Formats: sequence, structure tokens, C-alpha cells
Amino acid sequence: MSSTAIEALQPEEKAENAGFALWLHQIQAILKLEVKKNLWSLRSILIYLLAFLPVVICLLIALTVFLTSAAGDPGWREEFAQVMAKTFTFIYNGLILRTVVFFGCAWIFMNLFRGEVVDRSLHYYFLCPVRREVLVVGKYLSGLIASTIIFSLATIGSLFFLYLAGYPSSINYLVQGVGLRHAGIYVGITILACVGYGSFFLLVGLLFRNPILPALALFGWEWINYLLPPLLKKISVIHYLHSLNPVPMDEGPFAVLAEPTPAWLAIPGLLLLTIVVLALACWKIRLAEISYSGE
Repeated sequence: MSSTAIEALQPEEKAENAGFALWLHQIQAILKLEVKKNLWSLRSILIYLLAFLPVVICLLIALTVFLTSAAGDPGWREEFAQVMAKTFTFIYNGLILRTVVFFGCAWIFMNLFRGEVVDRSLHYYFLCPVRREVLVVGKYLSGLIASTIIFSLATIGSLFFLYLAGYPSSINYLVQGVGLRHAGIYVGITILACVGYGSFFLLVGLLFRNPILPALALFGWEWINYLLPPLLKKISVIHYLHSLNPVPMDEGPFAVLAEPTPAWLAIPGLLLLTIVVLALACWKIRLAEISYSGE
């Protein structure tokens, strides 16, 4: 951290109300530092490559459709437009949501504190006159902003190429049908996934020196969610995200059926769970002591 960055976290001498207004000022200073780091550091290269993966797959699908149409089967594009919504829901739920957003959030949010420890720079924050709870909130929001931007663009880019593959029939689906509303819902689900997974991975980064194994355990739990009984399904982020899907996805013959949670319960429930997890992270950071040994 530079001296200018440290000064930005200092309490203002003229501030009579050294409470909520001061915390907002410090969160804003942390955001200026951390958002840039999350978006433009060397660690972010892996995130961009991961987010680019579904976009490339959808681009290849679009090219395949165009080449097939150009080879003498113009009706193939019309047929693809009819199954376009089902195609994207498989790509979104199987690749974007369960894999790209999951591992992308794991990388971003676990490194918010673990990355500082590995770089031996966390003590600079601890030396600043800033409450550690404020530091947790500031870092979490910075990760949320970065992940939301990257993975929302990946979702929109993937949708764009699938709509392009189904052109011109897809335009009617997008403008006159439910396509535009579905696109907005998918982006909203992506943002909620960043909110939920981000809080979990931030806490994992604080609790474990090697957070890879806990992250893989959570990944396995989310992937076998369709096999779990209805009560256990609700102890996961993916269940609430799937409940918001605009196009239901068939999870196969072995899936245990369960009623999806209504949106008016799923969204507040996920937000409440996020607040609880962040509260645990704030409690953990208050007890944390800096030790770079073994890093």
C-alpha cells in the first residue's frame, strides 16, 4: 500500500461524527485500492480466461450454425432458434453458474485476505486506524464489484452469440417474446451467485491456510445438490439460484425432485445467509493475528 492509500484511511481531523460517515469514507478508500487490484492485477488474468470460456463455446456454436446454414441447410438456423432457450440454460447452469462463476468467485474472494498474507502486505491494513469489520466490508464489496462486472459480461456475451446464431428468428424471441426478460434474469442470477459465493469464499480464505480443499468440498456439495433430499438441498447456494431460473432444466433421471423456492423467499434467504457469513468473517478478522511464517 502506498502512503497516499494509507492517508486515505486516516480519520479526518474535522470529522465530528466519527461513526457511520467515517466508515463510509474508509470503505470508499478501500474500494479504490481493491477494485483496481481485483480487475488489473496479474492474478486477474486467470479470471478473464475462465470467464472467456463460455463466450468462446457460444461463439463456436454460432459459427457451426452459420456454416451449416451456408452449406445448404438454411432451415437449420430456424431449428436452432427454437431450442436456443434450452441450449443456453444448459450452458448457463452447467458451465457458467456451477463452474465459471463458482471457481471465479473462489479465486477472487479467497485472495482478498489470503493474497495479502502470501504477499506479506496485510499488516499495512492492520496498522491503519480502520476497524477490521470495515476492512472486511470494503474488501468484500471490491470483490463483488469485480466479479459482478466480469461474470455479467460473460453471461451477456454468451447470450449474444447464441442469439446471433438464431438470427433472425431470435430477434423476435428477444424483442417481442420473453428473451429480453430472461436475459435480465440470468444476469440477476449471476450477480446473486457472486453475492452468495463471495461471502463463503471470503470466510474460507480467513479460516484456512490452504483454502483449496474446503473450496473443492463446497464444489462437490453444490454439484451433487440434485441428488440430495429436499431438506439438504436448501443448505446450498445453488438451490436458491436454480429456483430463479427462467427456463427449467432437466437434471436427469437420478435427480431428487424438490419444489423450487419462490423468488420472494429465495432472494431474501440468500441475502440473509450472506449477511450471516459476513458477520462470521468480521468475528474471525477481529481475532486474527498476523503471522507470515510458513507462507
